[in-house]
Amino acid sequence: MLEVIGTDAGGVAGLVPPSLALVRAAQLLVAPARLLAELEPWWRAEQAAGRISAGSPCPQLLASDRPELIFGAVEEALAAGCPAVLLASGDPLWFGIGRLLLQRFGAGRLRFHPAPSSLQLAFARLGRPWQDASWISLHGRDPEPLAAALQKRPAALAVLTDPGRGGAEEVRRILAASGLEAAYACWLCERLGHPEERVQRLAPQAPLPGDCHPLHLVLLIAEPPAAPADPASLPLFGLDDGLFLQHDDRPGLMTKREVRIQLLADLELPERGVLWDIGAGVGSVGLEALRLRPALAGWFVEQRGGSAGLIAANAERLGVLPAGLLEGRAPQVLAELPDPDRVLIGGSGRERAAVLAAVLQRLRPGGMVVIPLATVEALAVLRPLLEQAGCAVAVAQHQAWRGAALADGTRLAPLNPVLVLKGRLPAAAG
Repeated sequence: MLEVIGTDAGGVAGLVPPSLALVRAAQLLVAPARLLAELEPWWRAEQAAGRISAGSPCPQLLASDRPELIFGAVEEALAAGCPAVLLASGDPLWFGIGRLLLQRFGAGRLRFHPAPSSLQLAFARLGRPWQDASWISLHGRDPEPLAAALQKRPAALAVLTDPGRGGAEEVRRILAASGLEAAYACWLCERLGHPEERVQRLAPQAPLPGDCHPLHLVLLIAEPPAAPADPASLPLFGLDDGLFLQHDDRPGLMTKREVRIQLLADLELPERGVLWDIGAGVGSVGLEALRLRPALAGWFVEQRGGSAGLIAANAERLGVLPAGLLEGRAPQVLAELPDPDRVLIGGSGRERAAVLAAVLQRLRPGGMVVIPLATVEALAVLRPLLEQAGCAVAVAQHQAWRGAALADGTRLAPLNPVLVLKGRLPAAAG
């Protein structure tokens, strides 16, 4: 039986007594090179202290960094019935050597003794529950999955870094490229379980510690972004996604910056008039429209409970004042609004056709409706309604990628493609 024992960064010193007893009895002892150097001195010290028989020879020591080089020796030890121990990091069956061992030797000849994983230790050091956390590994992988994960705005994201590909700095570059630096606290966790472990929060623009240990991971913990000191100092439009407050239960459910910019252009915002933002979410598009055209009367409709307070908070952060915020289901609540000059219909669902029909009955001459869509099926349903109402119709598809500068160049991560359906009513005659 090969005893596969998990350790933290403290190595043998952090093992529980039953695991220590297995190590003391081993005739073959396999471990990562970072632990191997301390094993023979430790074994000699244990022998001197009487915890290992004085006549016992030091076990054979092998480095497991290249697993294919240890398989033969392990096979021989198992065949001869010699006690064999393999030390691994954390839980060997979670992104560890356990998978390779199972493929080679089978579950019947292995017994696993996991230690707390690095994720458990990291969240324990922060004193934060982690049942809502997501995780991702960058070991030997391109970073596109990290960029995709950040688009969903997880409450907590643990990133297992690859020091050979940039480590924590790679994570920070992708976070910055996603426009979410203001929305996450970035924690660097080094050598967890070692007497010299270090856990520290990294400021967005601060350099990494010059002595950053290769054995580290990064925790990204969502937090409300700080309000701008002066809304007038913000860019005119195209604000970073991380600036907006989010619904706690649906983080990331907002129009991304690249699409927002396109929708603002397609709305062809007049200097004055009435704008409806239906399915407003966190209010990102409509609020940016009010920054561009402060004299517009912006009315926001969102069925999600608590949305009015959230949109109002985002409006205050951006220094704009909506004309009205309604929590309710369209098209029913639209009767409360003044006739519009511009309408943005967001969200999704079967009600969208009924919403568009109600909008077209109220849209002023020369008015415009813009609808972002995720599927061609929705386009097939909604376009005929615009054409039947006499609208001039335009359709476009937009795809954007976000790049992050990495050690070996630039990686591009795609955002979801979006169809934009646009209809304009004829202007009033004469």
